[in-house]
Amino acid sequence: MQEVLKSAGKSGGEDAIRVENLTLAYDSYTVMKDLNFSVKKGEVFVIMGGSGCGKSTLLRNLIGLREPAEGKIFYSGKDFTAASREEKDAMLRNFGVLYQGGALWSSMTLSENVALPIKEFTKLGDEDVSELVNLKLALVGLRGFGDFYPSEISGGMRKRAGLARAIALDPEILFFDEPSAGLDPVSSYRLDQLILQMRSSLGATVVVVTHELSSIFAIADRAIFLDANTKTQAAVGSPKELLEGPNETVRIFLNRGVDPLAKR
Repeated sequence: MQEVLKSAGKSGGEDAIRVENLTLAYDSYTVMKDLNFSVKKGEVFVIMGGSGCGKSTLLRNLIGLREPAEGKIFYSGKDFTAASREEKDAMLRNFGVLYQGGALWSSMTLSENVALPIKEFTKLGDEDVSELVNLKLALVGLRGFGDFYPSEISGGMRKRAGLARAIALDPEILFFDEPSAGLDPVSSYRLDQLILQMRSSLGATVVVVTHELSSIFAIADRAIFLDANTKTQAAVGSPKELLEGPNETVRIFLNRGVDPLAKR
């Protein structure tokens, strides 16, 4: 089933995202430099690497929470880094983001959380908003949980509720920051399946930050490896290509600390 979902909706053509000569920094400290990669429309693209390599920093730059020290980010050919505030806001409305903890408002029910972006960015009436919220909750397997508060549900369910809010406006691009963090293996597997289902049903491009190997091999069409030692990208390609590729650091990472080619 997962292989069917993984193959559905993939596109090998137009770039949804293109990154050129990107440098990530905090003041004078360089996190990553010379990043060059593209994300194809309709694919699941994973940003991976060891702890502290700058995966989440790259994500924050991609979604506009930080400005790159150097370089450019393009969305469907439009320069996001050079765009005006109004242009950026319009582009951001095509994004859906699921943060590590779900980032739900604890004082609001799940329905109220999912309704927030709908009420802010559309002119739908209350009845239509309620109907759309119920649909989004049903899509992530939370039908009937709209009146629950985040504290009343499990961690996996909170992640799914966060995903329901992320897809509230049918975004063209979905971003996930360590979606499996804190989840047990079964919940993590179910979330992987849900990510693939959302890609298929919405036709969305998906960018996932993760170091979870099971998720990388389960969902990624392609991946980029950020190397903390060289402070730049080490490789880009499908997980299978990277596992059998020339870069030893990447091979060891993808094989739980052992170089598969060294055994031969």
